[in-house]
Amino acid sequence: MKTISLNGPWRMRKAGAARFYDVTVPTTVCTDLLANGLLEDPYYRDNEDAALLALRSDYEYSRTFTVPEDFLDADSVELVCHGIDTIADIHLNGALLFRADNMHRTWRTGVKAALHPGENAIRVCFHSAAEYAERLERENPVYKTSDTVDGFEQVRKAHCMYGWDWGPKLPDMGIFRSIELRAASVARFADVGVRQTHGENAVDIAVETELERLGRASGSLTVHASLTGPDGRSWQECAVCSGGGQALAFHVDAPQLWWPNGYGEHPLYALHVELSGTDGAVLDTRDLNIGLRTLTVKTDPDEWGSKFEFCVNGVSIFAIGANYIPEDSILTRITPQRTEQLLRQCVRANYNTIRVWGGGYFQDDSFYDCCDRLGLLVWQDLLFACAVYELTDSFAQSIVAETQDNVRRLRHHASIALWCGNNELEWGWSGWDMGFGNDPHRRADYIKQFEWLLPQAVKAVDPDRFYWVASPSSGGGFDDPNDQNRGDVHYWEVWHRLKPFTEYRKYHFRFCSEFGFQSFPSPKTIGAFTLPEDRNVFSDVMECHQKNGTANGRILMYLADNFLYPTRFETLVYASQVLQAEAIRYGVEHWRANRGRCMGSLYWQVNDCWPVASWSSLDYYNRWKPLHYYAKNFYAPLLCSAADAQGLVSLRVCSEQLRVQKCTVYWQLRGAQDAVLLEGQQTVDAQPLSVTPAGTVDCASWLTEKAQRQTVYLCYWMETEAGCTPVSVLLFCKPKHFRFAAPELSLSVQEQEDAFILTLAAEHMAKYVWLDSPDFDFILSDNCLDIVPGRPAVLILKKSDISRAVQADELKHLDTLCAYDIR
Repeated sequence: MKTISLNGPWRMRKAGAARFYDVTVPTTVCTDLLANGLLEDPYYRDNEDAALLALRSDYEYSRTFTVPEDFLDADSVELVCHGIDTIADIHLNGALLFRADNMHRTWRTGVKAALHPGENAIRVCFHSAAEYAERLERENPVYKTSDTVDGFEQVRKAHCMYGWDWGPKLPDMGIFRSIELRAASVARFADVGVRQTHGENAVDIAVETELERLGRASGSLTVHASLTGPDGRSWQECAVCSGGGQALAFHVDAPQLWWPNGYGEHPLYALHVELSGTDGAVLDTRDLNIGLRTLTVKTDPDEWGSKFEFCVNGVSIFAIGANYIPEDSILTRITPQRTEQLLRQCVRANYNTIRVWGGGYFQDDSFYDCCDRLGLLVWQDLLFACAVYELTDSFAQSIVAETQDNVRRLRHHASIALWCGNNELEWGWSGWDMGFGNDPHRRADYIKQFEWLLPQAVKAVDPDRFYWVASPSSGGGFDDPNDQNRGDVHYWEVWHRLKPFTEYRKYHFRFCSEFGFQSFPSPKTIGAFTLPEDRNVFSDVMECHQKNGTANGRILMYLADNFLYPTRFETLVYASQVLQAEAIRYGVEHWRANRGRCMGSLYWQVNDCWPVASWSSLDYYNRWKPLHYYAKNFYAPLLCSAADAQGLVSLRVCSEQLRVQKCTVYWQLRGAQDAVLLEGQQTVDAQPLSVTPAGTVDCASWLTEKAQRQTVYLCYWMETEAGCTPVSVLLFCKPKHFRFAAPELSLSVQEQEDAFILTLAAEHMAKYVWLDSPDFDFILSDNCLDIVPGRPAVLILKKSDISRAVQADELKHLDTLCAYDIR
């Protein structure tokens, strides 16, 4: 196999324009317009509108390249486009090769006859994806929503690029992945798949190859495979193939199993497969990294309905994490390094699962490679979200091709937990108000598409992995798809329906794969896209960076229910983030306390694709909101939590560990001026993968008067062999009614070689204490803290987690905010 990369220098121009601009492929139109001063930053103020206008034009990319004469001696020469976004005519030496119309496909076409030795020319003409979608909608109205460009669902392009309730309308275009020529002779691999059969401390691995014989192929071919373990052990297998494929088998004794984060290590085995001809020349190769593990989803009936739980290597795990959206609306800004940084922040917050949402696109190989290394399970949606689709023959062919292209590409990854047919379509057809209507033909198209066509397409190329028809779903057939007792649930009564946080604790979902609460991004992030006069949440610019309708008002409604009204913009931003963190904590701690009935919590969402008010816990610049710090604690392998029932407080330890863990839970009931009214402790053996009660505190007699409820609080913490958990404070009234005293915070800093140790103390109880700096970014071991007198918080700040070099004195003057300041 020989290749000629067509990445690198190209020229670009607006269709019909005289001037060309030098660009570098892979690229996108927005990238090149920005680089050449033809477009203002679409993320700044309301520049999104001008960017969408620019994307209503067509653009042309072209270059020349040299083909050596011996390259054309091959039996087959293909042009391979790994990512064309989206409507594009590809010309080679003046002749039209094909029209691409699906961003999610890998496009391959034979070009040997169209090439000649020496200089050749390629031209890719992109048609405006915005104009194309709107034309399809005018010709055949199918579905419309105010959040997006009309017709988005009729184009096989990442739906969110047309706008979403957290993303801008920036339907970019471009050659966003590599493009190359491939020459092959005699034969090549059409497919290489890996299947595993696990026995008692052993794994049998079948490497299944499918061969494509080319023009001069005759006689037998040889397939050789080598497997190398993480400990250096290696296995070799070889087979002669006279037909169209060959399977090779490895038997691995004492395998090192791959586990999700928190349950064990994530070792990978390197598989190398070679195809050679009768003369011994290597014709083609494949390299895959695989993890040895079993993984399925249990859906057995039980006393509450039906289970929905991931089972890895025979262990049912509680899936904890969040939903992931594309990291940027301008795809060239996404790099493997940036993605790894994001995923590492997920691991630091104790995630074991991430859901790749269906309104985006299948990620690059580097995303799944990183999830393999970090032990992050991936719930992978197929690319359909919140829309009605018309299942024409051409549409069916296109979506089967895109699905099988990507399932083949990704199926070897240990991290892929399941394939899911779509996001919220079954729910939309069954009652959730998304404006799907009642057309029986399109309703029938849904069943054909997601309960027959796509499951069969997936099974044909990945027969061993679990397929789930939709999210949410109870198993298909429009059978109450958001039933709390079966399947997975999207719960949006809190936020979209304005229900209070207490609603979470009315439900014992089997697996909550979406729930969320919005906040504003960091003040520094807001400063990056606003002028000072824009910094009012109802300004035009702030509303341009809020895509969920009247959501800024909704944040203030929830704020009014919980906090005094902030008088400073920065405090308002912080209060919104505290609300978000508390909302999600309220649900997660309840579901974890009901482990066995509920087995999954994936909040919406971990990241943003531009600077915006949204449901994310990490904003566009990867700045941690309080929610991400809270997630680190409420997703901890050992969680101590408290639930109040009219003054009777239950303490419990939730364990996702595989061994018994001795824990001591301490508590204090404190009153006015932080006086200790009652205190106690209980030592328990926290059972593995279970919830262990840790005592009940009867506070009722101390809460009979309104004044008591506004001054009395319970603080609690847990000590294990690893140390003490942070103090948590439980209030018996809403924060806006609690009589917070000025906390009189003090901060001391001790410098070590690679870190600073920050000790934060308070003279009076301080809740939601937040440390930040306007001048640099950092990630602490914890933040948004509760602190009580006598129990200072000791925080670790690694120097590698600071955005620039700082001196210890700078840290002594960090900005602080807490509940006392929200007024």
